[in-house]
Amino acid sequence: MPTDVVGRPGMRDSLAWVHARWPRVFAVALSGGIVAGLGQRPVDLWPFTFVGLAVGAALVAAAPTWKRAALSGWALGTGYFGLTFAWVVNPFLVEPEVYGWMAPFGVFFLAAGMALYWGLAAGIVQALRPGRWLWLAMAAAFAFAEVLRGWLFTGFPWGGPGMIWIDLPMAQYARFGGVYGLNAVSFALGFGIWQAIEGLQGRIVWVGAVFLFALGGFFLQRPAPAPMEATVRLVQPNAPQELKWHPDWVETFYDRSKELSAGEGSPDLVIWPETTIPALLGQSPWFEAEAAASAAPAPLIAGIQRRDGASYYNSLVLYRGDEVPLWVYDKHHLVPFGEFVPFGNLMAKVGIHGLAQREGMGFSSGVGAEVLPLPDGLGNVLPLICYEMIFPRDIRSAPVRPDWIVQSTNDAWFGTFSGPQQHLVQARFRAIEFGLPVARAANTGISAVIDATGAVTASLGLGQAGVIDAPIPVALPETPYAKWADWPLILGAIATLFILGLRRRRYAIDPDSSLR
Repeated sequence: MPTDVVGRPGMRDSLAWVHARWPRVFAVALSGGIVAGLGQRPVDLWPFTFVGLAVGAALVAAAPTWKRAALSGWALGTGYFGLTFAWVVNPFLVEPEVYGWMAPFGVFFLAAGMALYWGLAAGIVQALRPGRWLWLAMAAAFAFAEVLRGWLFTGFPWGGPGMIWIDLPMAQYARFGGVYGLNAVSFALGFGIWQAIEGLQGRIVWVGAVFLFALGGFFLQRPAPAPMEATVRLVQPNAPQELKWHPDWVETFYDRSKELSAGEGSPDLVIWPETTIPALLGQSPWFEAEAAASAAPAPLIAGIQRRDGASYYNSLVLYRGDEVPLWVYDKHHLVPFGEFVPFGNLMAKVGIHGLAQREGMGFSSGVGAEVLPLPDGLGNVLPLICYEMIFPRDIRSAPVRPDWIVQSTNDAWFGTFSGPQQHLVQARFRAIEFGLPVARAANTGISAVIDATGAVTASLGLGQAGVIDAPIPVALPETPYAKWADWPLILGAIATLFILGLRRRRYAIDPDSSLR
């Protein structure tokens, strides 16, 4: 056993028994990850996240080699992401006769792939041998790994442990450090539990940290922002994905969207979900004219697909009374293996196509984030389509700060168990991080209006057809996170690991060093 492993002798003996065989390490770490995943929506048992992370910290602390530590971290992440990403089976079941066989492989390989970042972090920590600074080293390494997970290979920052704070006052820390910063705090508190077991001093430090963190969250709470003098209507047609493009149903859902748009009331803007108009832009202009007329006199933002030469785009358009769009926005952050397939020509030869593509060629990417004007004093809006909401950088890359955000999404792909709920949490965190309200139209739910503090001011649940008429909240001042991005966290994590690396080298030269 390593000499700097904390805990009582009985615990050290138990960990030695676990590490004696790699299948035991995998099973225990995997179980810890599953427990940690219980903190995510819709289960919301957030204290379990810390228990599961503590199991991971114990295994990494006791690992005899960096390889065994990396195995511990990878298995922990595989369990965590496996539960968090359980909704990933649903896209494969829309056409089960074609893609159903891929469902279990899709979940496992996505979870195991994302867990590689945690495995790398755990291996680095074991190489540093941080001793009593284990919690700090693990928090820095795992937090930096989460940043990499959100960026590399187009990124997939879904389901980080910082998401568990959304309904607690501590979510407001995202104004300063974003969800990535809350990831770091969550890792520190979870991994710190293991070291708190060492003795009274460790427990006092941990309890004190929790108290200060919670107290700060209460002080950061803000009153709800006042609404604009404008009302938005969010249309939720509730078209199940397996029927959405069926020839016998497609016009039924389109007609339903028109009827909902034309209902009682006088909204200032109507918003339809992603791909609600069942024809390519300009291909059947009567569809577009009918859609625009159903919302009139209010303008309409609607989801549609369009073709430009050999390229297809997933788009949003703004209509004002007729079929000629005032502007068109093309989705620019596409879903790998959903809207496009990496190395598509090669993959097509073995029968692998994007799940969301209708023409067999995949979608092309738009030019990037755009802030576009709305008529009638509704301000400037940042349109986002579905998956783009999970990337803070897609909001930060906008050329100017918008007045609010529109998200048009088809969460029917995600099923009903956890995907739509977790996607809504992402939207709420973007509102907190940037101090911007969000209007979210979702095909099967959850449609919602979200104010700049992340609070849901109006919503329509899963599996319901209907509308939300609600005032648009106003924006809050630009947040520190909007200005600084993730650089304070990235530089802090790198500096922490560098300092601990110097400490390790000094201890190797001088074992009596007081730095230990």
